[in-house]
Amino acid sequence: MLTVFGSVALDTIRTPQKVLKNSLGGAATFAAISSSFFVKPGLIAVVGNDFPRKYYSILERFINLRGLVIEKGKTFRYDGSYDKTLTYRTTNKTELNVLGAFKPSIPKEYRKSRFVYLANNDPVQNTKLIQEFENVKFSMCDTIEFWITNKKQDVIKMIKSVDAVVINDEEAKLLTKENNLLKCAKKMMGWGSKYVIIKKGEHGSLLFYEDLIFPSPGFSLENIVDPTGAGDSFAGAMIGYLANQGKTKLSTIREAVVYGNIMGSFAVENYGIRGLTNLNKSQIQKRFNQYKKMIRF
Repeated sequence: MLTVFGSVALDTIRTPQKVLKNSLGGAATFAAISSSFFVKPGLIAVVGNDFPRKYYSILERFINLRGLVIEKGKTFRYDGSYDKTLTYRTTNKTELNVLGAFKPSIPKEYRKSRFVYLANNDPVQNTKLIQEFENVKFSMCDTIEFWITNKKQDVIKMIKSVDAVVINDEEAKLLTKENNLLKCAKKMMGWGSKYVIIKKGEHGSLLFYEDLIFPSPGFSLENIVDPTGAGDSFAGAMIGYLANQGKTKLSTIREAVVYGNIMGSFAVENYGIRGLTNLNKSQIQKRFNQYKKMIRF
């Protein structure tokens, strides 16, 4: 089984073409829905009693919600704006609300999860939570600029406690104080993570393991409308595929990274979560096959 721990949010996303208000979002939302095309994930998260019933129903279609807590108060809210190239996002407002005081507990049926993904939560909370699972085969975490800036040493401890870290290129440089991505990865592996996956947006990703580097280019797209959740969709697909296969040999991890790129490409083609929720498995496999043709020479 796979357990995903992270945020479920109501997002306001501002792009040059459209503004989405109170859209279903959050790192765990994108990651869990993306992973659901490979395995039925369990979710640990919190929402307020203002969380729309229609959003609960959407999550219920894809995810085991035994670990989703509804508390009195407002759901976590995020407000961000993209520039005209859809490359840079500015955070306008973050309201933690019920997420700020959330004390997660792991449902009994989740405790035997062999695969665990810790989305970009408080690293102290993540490090504590991972220790409560009974028999983890593969664990993975993500982090963001906010935690790197405010709790850097705790981020480093979190990286030490998991098998793999997924991080974007700018955050990798900020965390390690290195400008070369190979040096960034080596430093993070030195902190204890076995695998480092550095996301490079539309340019794909780099997987680092010991002295091996596996570059995976992004799937070429003509129309990108909303990059929100692409990185979370990448991570969710990656660990979802590993959970589906039940093994973590290097060749399987490489395939998982490619599926991560594929799911990230679907996420950016529509607004909010629609790029994922309108998908079916045959579309994913078709794009995976196209991807293999694209990189073969």
